[in-house]
Amino acid sequence: MLVEQTLEKLNEMKLHGMAKAMKQWLEQPKGKDLTPEDVLGLLVDAEQMHRDNRKLQQRLKNAKLRQQACVEDIDYAHTRGLTKAVVMDLASSRWAQRHQNILLTGPTGVGKSCLACALGHKACRDGYSVVYRRASRLFDELAQARADGTYPHVLRRLAKAQVLILDDFGLEPLAATQRKELLEVLDDRYQLGSTIVASQLEPKDWHAIIGDATLADAILDRLVHNAHRLRLSGDSIRKADANLTKARRQVK
Repeated sequence: MLVEQTLEKLNEMKLHGMAKAMKQWLEQPKGKDLTPEDVLGLLVDAEQMHRDNRKLQQRLKNAKLRQQACVEDIDYAHTRGLTKAVVMDLASSRWAQRHQNILLTGPTGVGKSCLACALGHKACRDGYSVVYRRASRLFDELAQARADGTYPHVLRRLAKAQVLILDDFGLEPLAATQRKELLEVLDDRYQLGSTIVASQLEPKDWHAIIGDATLADAILDRLVHNAHRLRLSGDSIRKADANLTKARRQVK
């Protein structure tokens, strides 16, 4: 009865990790005697792990990553100019600690979005807050925020994110309002957070997409100079995978 009361009190105090660990420990056969200090240490470790996992799940939920990709699962078999050494260096998340940016460029289908999401996922695991947006969705969100009066709030939320992933940038030329909004977002984040940009276009071609030379210079100034630049190449991985699947079906 005393054990049940203890478990109830632990849950009432929201020490759910400790309560779960205690219940599991009581149900397991005891291979050796543990001192009270040992048992307390195990319960505290379990509670800390439980809270860390909850925080991670919340960060991943808030990030809204387009793909559930992990750096450990990245495929290096496809020839696309991506090396494991580079990815493992970025997987340390030191770039996020130093407020550095990452620019991922290359043709469609080579895995830019997957790599961006994998690095974002690893940043979440390393304790950083992440926000993922496709460029078109970001501008839609900002336009809606202007309309309903929440624009300052949305800007603050974007500025607060330690890592912002801007995917599919440059698919369409920016309107006058959009390029000003992009500059506001990046200016708020400059030297305070990191930004990952995935684009089919090289930064030298962004001036034409942004559409205003002065604003383009200001935007690139806040992105390029402290950025890790990865240029992926090769054929579309999606196309290659589709061809492989088709070939396997023909063999069957």
